[in-house]
Amino acid sequence: MIKWIIILLVVAAVAGLLGMHTLSGAAMTGAKVLIAIVLILFLLVILGIVAIA
Repeated sequence: MIKWIIILLVVAAVAGLLGMHTLSGAAMTGAKVLIAIVLILFLLVILGIVAIA
């Protein structure tokens, strides 16, 4: 999932530099959603609520 976050951030940066603000915003939104999911899963694992085998 981290790989997808990095890909979306790179796409957002390149699109922003090229002036494609709609694509840049969409990629940033996707990256933000994935970052939130990763952080929530990380906190659940740290607190011992979810066990990843």
